Amino acid sequence: MGFTVVNKIHTAKTEYDKKTLKMPPNSNNAEFYAILLSKYRPKVIETEAENKAAISIAEELEHKRLRTPEEDVLLELLVTLIEKFEEEYYPLPKHESHSMLLHLMEAQNIKEEDLVGIIGSHGDVSEIVNGKRNIGKEQAKALGEFFHVSPELLT
Repeated sequence: MGFTVVNKIHTAKTEYDKKTLKMPPNSNNAEFYAILLSKYRPKVIETEAENKAAISIAEELEHKRLRTPEEDVLLELLVTLIEKFEEEYYPLPKHESHSMLLHLMEAQNIKEEDLVGIIGSHGDVSEIVNGKRNIGKEQAKALGEFFHVSPELLT
């Protein structure tokens, strides 16, 4: 998807710079959001190609330095659509949650002791990290917040 060749979008009384999609002063937020929606055309993702396109757009928005509130809403919508598609088409086997935890810990240089108090005592953390105990729903939620990921990745 991405940006089109057209440089300007003209609406009733407002002109938007399509390259940066900056909203001019005194313009209507709903109108600007409608412009974003017409540009990206988010919809329920049904194929791998649509998923890749949505990921590309989400990454573009995510790396944008100064997002508008409307772009934040669009990014949240795209992430929700991507997560829904991936949960449905790529469900993780239950043992994958343990691997995901280990991966997140390694990627962020987190040690077992860093998780004490977040998901339980030293004993609880040790059993979970060593795969002797499954990650509970509340623990997955706490870990999701700690690692800034969806708790579903850890259940």
